[in-house]
Amino acid sequence: MPPARPRIVAALALALALPLPAIAQTASVPETDFDHYLLALTWMPSFCEFEGDAREDARCAPGSAHGWMVHGLWPQQTGGRWPEFCETPHRNPSRRDTAAQADLYGAGHAAWHQWNKHGRCSGLSAGDYYALTRAALDRFTLPDLFDGVTDTLTVSPAVIEHAFIEANPALDEQMMITTCRSDAIVELRLCLTRDLLPRICDAELFLRECALDAARLPGLRIHPSAQP
Repeated sequence: MPPARPRIVAALALALALPLPAIAQTASVPETDFDHYLLALTWMPSFCEFEGDAREDARCAPGSAHGWMVHGLWPQQTGGRWPEFCETPHRNPSRRDTAAQADLYGAGHAAWHQWNKHGRCSGLSAGDYYALTRAALDRFTLPDLFDGVTDTLTVSPAVIEHAFIEANPALDEQMMITTCRSDAIVELRLCLTRDLLPRICDAELFLRECALDAARLPGLRIHPSAQP
């Protein structure tokens, strides 16, 4: 039986004070041919470690201090499949349009990629797709416990999930999926209805869930001068 939520969240809070040395098919299908959404939140320090640093991504610069950030709002089909790169009658967003989403995705190019790969399949215009993504994020409270992760921690994926449940009582473990890459936690994915309400995730999505008992959670990229 998993420990009670307060005890798990308390364990994360204690860890903050102790610094420590896909199986699914994709298919191009007509727009709107989907059943629900996934709201994918990336832990940016992990993204930076695995991809961003090699790309010299500005989101990974010292002092950027990005924690959980929207990766995307992804249309999903029942059974663990998803449409992508769909045809759409809507025009592509301008560079100004995507730049205006930098606070959501961290960078304009990330906003463009999400529209191109996933937003086209929503049946919405780019502006409405970005607005829907903001509305999805606004339904949830990001746990402020993670604001204190300035050193790499080793935690159970269950700790991450229960921190979100503590901050959002409408959620439970069956409505989210924590994913890992190598030995690090990289994303939390929330299953939503088309009306952006939390829903139980399809069983096939749990095939991508992190199977580690404990994984690294890299620390925020704070400015060196802010180090104690």
